[in-house]
Amino acid sequence: MAERPVADITVPSQDPKEKKKEEDKKLDTKANGVKDEEEELSEEDAQLKSELEMLVERLRELNTDLYRPALETLRTLIRTSTSSMTSVPKPLKFLRPHYPGLQELFETWPASENKSLFADILSVLAMTYSDTEPRGTLRYRLLSASLLPPTSKISEPGSWGHEYVRHLAAELGEEYTIRQEGEEAVPLPTAEADSDAPKSKPAPVPGTIEDLHNLGLECATFFLGHNAEPDAVDLFVELEIVDRIASLVDANTFGRVCAYMDRCVMLLPPPDDVTFLRTIHKIYLQFSKFPEALGVAIRLNDAALIRQDFNASGNPIMRKQLAFLLARAQIPIEWLKASASEDPDADAEDDFPEDILECLSNTQLSRHFKEFGKEVGVADPKSLEDVYKSHLETTRSGLSANVDSARANLAGTFVNAFVNAGFGNDKLMVEAEEGSSWVYKNKDHGMMSAAASLGLGLLWDTDVGLSHIDRYTYSPEEWIKAGAFLATGLLNAGVRTEADAALALLAEHVENKSVPLKIAAIMGLGVAYAGSHREDLLTLLLPAVADDSVSMEIAALSALALGFVFVGSGNGEITSTILQTLMERDDKALDEKWGRFMALGLALLYVGLQDASDATLETLKAIQHPISRQAQILVEVCSFVATGNVLRVQRLLHLCGEHLDALKEKEQAESAEAKKDENKDEKKEDKKPDDTFQSFAVLGIAMIAMGEDIGAEMSMRQFNHLMHYGDPIIRKSVPLALGLISASNPQLPVLDTLSKYSHDHDLAVALNAIFAMGLVGAGTNNARLAQMLRQLAGYYYKEPDCLFMVRIAQGLVHMGKGTIGINPFFSDRNIMSRPAVAGLLATIMAFTDAKAFVLDKYHWMLYFLVTAMYPRFLITLDENLESKPVTVRVGQAVDVVGQAGKPRTISGFQTHQTPVRLGTTERAELATEEFIPYAHVLEGFVILQKNPGWEKEDTMQM
Repeated sequence: MAERPVADITVPSQDPKEKKKEEDKKLDTKANGVKDEEEELSEEDAQLKSELEMLVERLRELNTDLYRPALETLRTLIRTSTSSMTSVPKPLKFLRPHYPGLQELFETWPASENKSLFADILSVLAMTYSDTEPRGTLRYRLLSASLLPPTSKISEPGSWGHEYVRHLAAELGEEYTIRQEGEEAVPLPTAEADSDAPKSKPAPVPGTIEDLHNLGLECATFFLGHNAEPDAVDLFVELEIVDRIASLVDANTFGRVCAYMDRCVMLLPPPDDVTFLRTIHKIYLQFSKFPEALGVAIRLNDAALIRQDFNASGNPIMRKQLAFLLARAQIPIEWLKASASEDPDADAEDDFPEDILECLSNTQLSRHFKEFGKEVGVADPKSLEDVYKSHLETTRSGLSANVDSARANLAGTFVNAFVNAGFGNDKLMVEAEEGSSWVYKNKDHGMMSAAASLGLGLLWDTDVGLSHIDRYTYSPEEWIKAGAFLATGLLNAGVRTEADAALALLAEHVENKSVPLKIAAIMGLGVAYAGSHREDLLTLLLPAVADDSVSMEIAALSALALGFVFVGSGNGEITSTILQTLMERDDKALDEKWGRFMALGLALLYVGLQDASDATLETLKAIQHPISRQAQILVEVCSFVATGNVLRVQRLLHLCGEHLDALKEKEQAESAEAKKDENKDEKKEDKKPDDTFQSFAVLGIAMIAMGEDIGAEMSMRQFNHLMHYGDPIIRKSVPLALGLISASNPQLPVLDTLSKYSHDHDLAVALNAIFAMGLVGAGTNNARLAQMLRQLAGYYYKEPDCLFMVRIAQGLVHMGKGTIGINPFFSDRNIMSRPAVAGLLATIMAFTDAKAFVLDKYHWMLYFLVTAMYPRFLITLDENLESKPVTVRVGQAVDVVGQAGKPRTISGFQTHQTPVRLGTTERAELATEEFIPYAHVLEGFVILQKNPGWEKEDTMQM
């Protein structure tokens, strides 16, 4: 076998020495750095460096004629130096050592155009010294501008490149802040520029605030022209001139600017967030984006702006689209009519055309909802067994015999009402025969809820609904009659009719002698007219609040009904009456469980009004009763609902951290010498109501943090801590807060947390956690949640209260057979519906003491949720408001604010034919460009217009 060829590899013996030489070289370089740096430079760089040094020398010579060409050349060299993005441009690197010398030289020159150009160049060089000499770039930039003769104009900041403008913008912000704080803006003397220090002291950053603003405008114009909209907005925020951005945006940039500003609103302290919203509104109007502008006006809750936006569009179809938006937000129709002060126009605008009035009043909601139900295949009524699926429960048969059948039937009432809501065809109530109606399967107060469930089954259907309810209003049984009154109110929730049936039927019974009938009439009116700000209801309900002779129950519920009707109005008359009542009622009345609803009625008047509640808060402090503290917290959290205001959350956490028992022991120890017996009695009296405020503080954290994802996530962590270390009252409230913060939005972490709490050893915590599971999954048909609730039904088969609650949660999860949600945010989760917040809060308030309300005879309070219930659909209509099926893509909404280009706004989408159901965090977009939507967000009712350019494309393909 032939021998394989072997390669000879010769290894030179010089290798180690070579390494040694290199190391020596390195040491050498460190020793005399400058010399070797020059050796390392490429020929090109060395030439550039010597040229720059020559130019610097020229500036030091006496011949002034050489200055201008030298400066011009320097400017050109700096501007044309394109190096890699990561390293400093070569000219700046080579000129850095000369900077202190050039600064001294600059001071010696007389004022001239040359000196202005010199200052401009120094301004660029100062970027390399920004760590040791702050705001040098800005100082020389302003000096350069001040040295120019009035005839000539300084070069744009953008001509020096993007990095320079960003640097300048950063220094502008710093300088402005320093001036606002009143410090003198003097560049700090440094070791390197020591000789320069005496000269720079008298020369701080020159120019007035106005000069800073003008420079800011130049920088912002550059940013807007180079796809850096967020930088422009940030600069204006620092200079406190955000409103001026409206004049700089154009058709290409306004959308991105507004989107970024919109995202910032949540993160700003009070007066600034409103300024931002008003600026966004101004920009949208400037570009005739009426739906977007109206959305912002609704968020501002400004009646004048809403009227102006609604009347701004001359296009009748656009007005119909705006009317749908107003109806969804439940804006009072009266706001759209010109007030008496603008009388001349009043006649012209007093009556809207029939079709627009229909959109504004939501009268077609029921018809469209039923059609939607047919389309998605859920029109058939569901029986209780379809919801419970008891054959899947893990209970051992024969053991559930001891369950109270009346309690089970009562639970069935609510489940049936919530599951078949709005379809008007359930078997237990609407379609039942005269004698076999479900009403008669309940006892006493159970009958009231059963009769009231009719209103939910026929929700929004005012025509058919009243005839069904009518037969129960003549019942000899008082509870059934009361239920029928409440049903009348529920039926009309969120729908306005010319007949005003609810007011006509219920007004006379507000003064009824019978307490159940009176309460049903009052709450029926409150729910039916939630958010309508109707003055005629004020005169009807206010006397009951002020009347000392009526029970606290009726006074509190009247206050709550007024809170519903005038939600977010800040009405002075109601405020003063409720405050007066709280001051004048004796302590015994205020100690009752109803006190919290009176406080809530007051708080609802201030939903979303922020600082407008200050005077009320001050007045509340004067009331010497624990209820004062409860009311203060409620008013404050309602004022700042969904603002994400960090300071308010901190204050509430502070209140939650108080351990009242420990404090009490300490006080008792201190006041041991005082009258012991009296003290003990007082303490006992105080103890129960005194910690209710902590429960409201926990709910308050959820109220302020909801509507904004980061805040909501942070609050979850706080709730976790409160659950570990809080007192029983706090632990009881945490599940409710979780339910409030993610209503109809079943995220896994929340579900797992609530599932854990639903097995808590404290049954009050477990009960609230089960209800919260219902809120979180409301109307989502979430299979995982349904499975958890079935397990709980088996787990609590011996606990009638908890089992009752499990059933109700099951009803909530399948609300409207999965088509109705209770999340108070709509229009891409940007706009908050105030009546929805009122309904959610009132329902949750009943659970802060479940034993006294929901588990007692006030279970009808669960129906407060009606004001928050709304179909989660997208229905596309043609210009005649008839349904028009088109293909849409539905997927999880993605936040694309501030991203470059045109990224996808949804991920993981599926293509459907409209009408479609949208989840809380989902978003839809049209699959083709065949139609142009009038609305800016595809949600609810959207009117489409044929795209005129579409056919041409089709024919081109052929």
